[in-house]
Amino acid sequence: MEPPTSSRLNSRKRRKDGSGPNGATELDGIPPKMSRRSLGLREPAPFSDEVEIDYSKPYIRVTYEEALRGTPLDRPVRVYADGIFDLFHSGHARALMQAKNLFPNTYLIVGVCSDELTHNFKGFTVMNENERYDAVQHCRYVDEVVRNAPWTLTPEFLAEHRIDFVAHDDIPYSSAGSDDVYKHIKEAGMFAPTQRTEGISTSDIITRIVRDYDVYVRRNLQRGYTAKELNVSFINEKKYHLQERVDKVKKRVKDVEEKSKEFVQKVEEKSIDLIQKWEEKSREFIGNFLEMFGPEGALKHMLKEGKGRMLQAISPKQSPSSSPTHDRSPSPSFRWPFSTKTPPSSPANRSRNESAVTYDISEDEED
Repeated sequence: MEPPTSSRLNSRKRRKDGSGPNGATELDGIPPKMSRRSLGLREPAPFSDEVEIDYSKPYIRVTYEEALRGTPLDRPVRVYADGIFDLFHSGHARALMQAKNLFPNTYLIVGVCSDELTHNFKGFTVMNENERYDAVQHCRYVDEVVRNAPWTLTPEFLAEHRIDFVAHDDIPYSSAGSDDVYKHIKEAGMFAPTQRTEGISTSDIITRIVRDYDVYVRRNLQRGYTAKELNVSFINEKKYHLQERVDKVKKRVKDVEEKSKEFVQKVEEKSIDLIQKWEEKSREFIGNFLEMFGPEGALKHMLKEGKGRMLQAISPKQSPSSSPTHDRSPSPSFRWPFSTKTPPSSPANRSRNESAVTYDISEDEED
């Protein structure tokens, strides 16, 4: 009977758009802070042919309930997980993490298939078998690595490595003429399901590279790889170099546009500041002008004061006389002899005579 899926496994599911650290979500249960100490191992996991197994002790599998309750420290639950692990990524690491955390006391054994098996049953790989072995060795959740792992698990292989449970995602894995290569494991009650990490897989990564092939070729050409190393023809090499130059020109034009936009924005901001300052100065100037030249301005008061001073200077007040006046007899007026009229005068003397004061001699004085 198949063991039920634990709630811990379901909590490992992750969406594509994870918002937490390293793409994790709230469902991952990762604490926000951890103490500053080394949590990883200092050495890579050993290969199975480098580990000594005490075959003197009988191989007795533990049940799923016993494994969940916890086993003695000297008898960990031996869990096996296998795969290709090409372009080792976070999805692989999360699957191994789930397998490691299936039970309180787990010893995780990971089998990695060779290039020959993988090329025959699945297809060509990006990394060779030695690179894939080394990548799995350095995963912190792995305790032991099996090189050249079998494609289909046999009872002899399970007994040799004393495996209690096999961990893999629950999706049927069809290969080698079988609808599900883990069918007999599930029927034996040795299957422990894990959850796939959505949005990441080796096929997805390869698809990205194929989709953006030109971008990555140009990237490597810039880094010093030759066209021969990249298996690029002479014409395509020249085409990529031309595209690179065109992109550089486009980038320069874009930079100039951005700088011009920033310049225009700064000019607008400065012009607005200048207009505001000009408005303030103009208001101040108008206020000062009205204060000086307005109907009740200071200039009008100054003119009034100046006019008063001018009038006072032109017609000053008469001062009172200090000495008494004496009555004097009128002086006799002069008269031409034998004539009752004054002698004729020239025009020049006429005006002078008109302005002069004549004093007539009275008849009494003549007598």
